[in-house]
Amino acid sequence: MYLSRFLSIHALWVTVSSVMQPYPLVWGHYDVCKTQIYTEEGKVWDYMACQPESTDMTKYLKVKLDPPDITCGDPPESFCAMGNPYMCNNECDATTPELAHPPELMFDFEGRHPSTFWQSATWKEYPKPLQVNITLSWSKTIELTDNIVITFESGRPDQMILEKSLDYGRTWQPYQYYATDCLDAFHMDPKSVKDLSQHSVLEIICTEEYSTGYSTNSKIIHFEIKDRFAFFAGPRLRNMASLYGQLDTTKKLRDFFTVTDLRIRLLRPAVGEIFVDELHLARYFYAISDIKVRGRCKCNLHATVCVYDNSKLTCECEHNTTGPDCGKCKKNYQGRPWSPGSYLPIPKGTANTCIPSISSIGTPPKFNRIWPNISSLEVSNPKQANVCDNELLHCQNGGTCHNNVRCLCPAAYTGILCEKLRCEEAGSCGSDSGQGVPPRGSPALLLLTALLGTASPLVF
Repeated sequence: MYLSRFLSIHALWVTVSSVMQPYPLVWGHYDVCKTQIYTEEGKVWDYMACQPESTDMTKYLKVKLDPPDITCGDPPESFCAMGNPYMCNNECDATTPELAHPPELMFDFEGRHPSTFWQSATWKEYPKPLQVNITLSWSKTIELTDNIVITFESGRPDQMILEKSLDYGRTWQPYQYYATDCLDAFHMDPKSVKDLSQHSVLEIICTEEYSTGYSTNSKIIHFEIKDRFAFFAGPRLRNMASLYGQLDTTKKLRDFFTVTDLRIRLLRPAVGEIFVDELHLARYFYAISDIKVRGRCKCNLHATVCVYDNSKLTCECEHNTTGPDCGKCKKNYQGRPWSPGSYLPIPKGTANTCIPSISSIGTPPKFNRIWPNISSLEVSNPKQANVCDNELLHCQNGGTCHNNVRCLCPAAYTGILCEKLRCEEAGSCGSDSGQGVPPRGSPALLLLTALLGTASPLVF
């Protein structure tokens, strides 16, 4: 029986692997939290990991500039054209809509002609540094799913740092350094993402690829998320199962692609020469026409929907979880420790639903304990007990409900609700293999003990 089940699972995996689409469509496997499926025994709930769709996150951010008065136009001033740095009769005036360049123009609809953009004041106070911090805040943990792309209307800066925060701006970490000369600017050897590997994917690098001076035709700066994914999923991101496995088991990797805030630190405008032309300081300024940040709310694979209400993003948590990121079990649903959902097994993942606490269940039903093994639970009154076809105590990890009274488990799992890895029973699990499986004597086992009416904790 186990061999035939394994072969069925293997055939399903081969089929899924062959039809997987390149990123980002593959993330859509986890966009349903539960569904009713039809079996020989009737309708049952099938729970699975889930997450919101990837989307344009700039629609939900708040932007802050430091210094706050750095935007041009108050008072009005002239600046030089990008194409001709010595034709300096363009005007920025905050009181005239056609001549104003406020911060929100970094996030408006692109494709307008002429293009709209935010612009800083010019470097009229040289040699005092012209530096600007642009902070993007979501008041919510989000997961990045595509490259961060910044499009400049001015020349790309000679020196810039992209930073991230995981604690709503209290502390910051560098994401990447950008410079025309990395060694001079940041005492770092220049690198590109292509110089990295799976083992060094979290390395913070300085790149000279996007800082090629004032007269360059290219205006775009990237922070390469997809190139880092490719170290695990392959060049066209076809082997997403490998990436999912890494994200499931490596917290540092998950955290690398997770942020609450981003900060763009503009440290030196595009000069393109060794010396600054002090007779034409109106040549030097920052201007950004577009910022792209694509991602999703972090809901720990416990929510399909993330709503935006009263300027706030919130996960609509499933699986009896709660919290801004669905990061804990609801009250009375703490029958086992909270755990995030899992991407594996492909394609549905594992929901890791929170189950009721013992105190919230009341008087447990009486069971007629007749079983060939602990997984084959029979009950005296199936309609009353309804153990495995229940929103609270349902079959887990791909198990299916049989006759409304017991769970039929996949080959790798055992336990009344298929909640336990079979390898743990044999004592052969690796150190990370039992993640999400309750230990002996845990609230989950005590709950199952109470349901069975046994006097002592069960040992699987």
